[in-house]
Amino acid sequence: MNFDFTEEQRLFADSVRKFAQAQLAKDALKRAHDPKFPFDVARLMSQQGLMGITIPEKDGGQGGTLMDAVIAIEQTAAICPRSADVVQFGNFGPIRTFAEYGRDFQKKKWLAECLAGRMVMSLGMSEPDAGSAVTDLKTSAKPDGKNYIVNGTKVFSTFSPEAAVFLIYVRYGPGVGGIGSVLVERDTPGFTVGAPQEFMSGELWSELHFDNCRIPAENVLLGPSGFKKQMASFNVERLGNTARSLAFGRYCYERAREHAGSRQQFGRPLAEFQGLQWKFADMAIKLEGAQLLLYRAAANADKGLPSAYETAVAKAACNQTGFDVAHEAVQIMGAAGYSKSSLVEYCMRRCRGWMIAGGSIEMLKNRIAEHVFDRRFDQRVPKPKSSEAAE
Repeated sequence: MNFDFTEEQRLFADSVRKFAQAQLAKDALKRAHDPKFPFDVARLMSQQGLMGITIPEKDGGQGGTLMDAVIAIEQTAAICPRSADVVQFGNFGPIRTFAEYGRDFQKKKWLAECLAGRMVMSLGMSEPDAGSAVTDLKTSAKPDGKNYIVNGTKVFSTFSPEAAVFLIYVRYGPGVGGIGSVLVERDTPGFTVGAPQEFMSGELWSELHFDNCRIPAENVLLGPSGFKKQMASFNVERLGNTARSLAFGRYCYERAREHAGSRQQFGRPLAEFQGLQWKFADMAIKLEGAQLLLYRAAANADKGLPSAYETAVAKAACNQTGFDVAHEAVQIMGAAGYSKSSLVEYCMRRCRGWMIAGGSIEMLKNRIAEHVFDRRFDQRVPKPKSSEAAE
C-alpha cells in the first residue's frame, strides 16, 4: 500500500504551510495565551479557503475531503498551534453537524457567517450529570404551539463565551430515541450564558442555562430519533481533536529536537547522550504509528461517515501520543520547555485536555473492546429483576 500524499495533497500542504509561515508565525506565542477566539485568523483562513474544506460547495464550502482538513490542521499547527483550532472549528466542529443536517434557511442564516470567520458556533452537549454518559442528558425541549420550551444546563462548551449561536443536545422524550438537537441564538430570552471559567489550557467556557427558553420550531436541527445521526457526525468532530493532538505532539517533538541539537552540556550537544537518543526514538515510533491510524480513519471516512472503531482507535492513539510526546519534550528542554516563553508547555496542556474532550480515552477503549468481542458492554448498573421474574 502507498501511504504517500498525492501530488495534489502535497501541493495543498505546501500552500497551507507557506500561508501559515507568512501570516501566522509572528504572533503564535501571543495568540496561544489569548483565550479569545481568534476571529482575525478565521477571516484570513476564510480568504485562503481553509474554512469549510469539508463542506459541500452548494453550502458555501470548498467541497474537499476530511484528509484535506487533516492536512490543513497539521500544517497550521506546525507554525501556530493555536490557529489549528480555527481549522478545527471551520471543518470538524458543530459546524459540520449543522452543515450535514441543517435546513437550507438555517444554513443561509448562520453558516455563511461562520465560514466567513465572523461568527463562532458552540456545542452544548455535556451536563453536570451527563458527560461520558451523554444519553443521561436532562435538558428538555417541549413543544408549545409553534415553539419549543427549553430547560436545563450545559457545561464545558468550547467557544461558549463568544458564540453567537449554540447547537444544543436536548431531550424531546424518554430514552435514546427521544434525543435530538436545537439551535439557540445567544440573545434568546430565557437563555443565559454564565461567567467565563478557565480550563487548564487557558481556554474559557461558560455554563449555559435554559430557563423556559422559548425558541421557534424552525430552530429544531434534529428532532426525536436524531441522536444516532448526531453521534455519527460527532465521529467527524473527533477526527479534528485527533489531528490536533498529534500535530501538537509533533510540534513539541520538533522543538525538542532543535533544542537537543543545539543545547550543550558537559561540553557536547544533548543529542549525543544515549538517554535522550532513546527518548527521541520512542517519540518517533509513537508519532509514526499514530499518524498512520489517523490517516486510515480520515481516508476511509471520506468514503462515507467515519468508522466508529477506526475513529476510536485513532483518537485514543493520537491523544495518548500527543500528550506523551509533549510531556517528554518539556522534560528534554527542561526549564526552557516549562517556561511560558515556549509553546511546548502550552501544547502539553492542550493535549491533556483532548484526552478527556470528545470522548475520554477510557470510553474509547470500551468501544474498541466491544469491537474486539463483537458485543455490547453496558456500563450502567444492571436493573434489579422484578419479584415476578425472580419467581
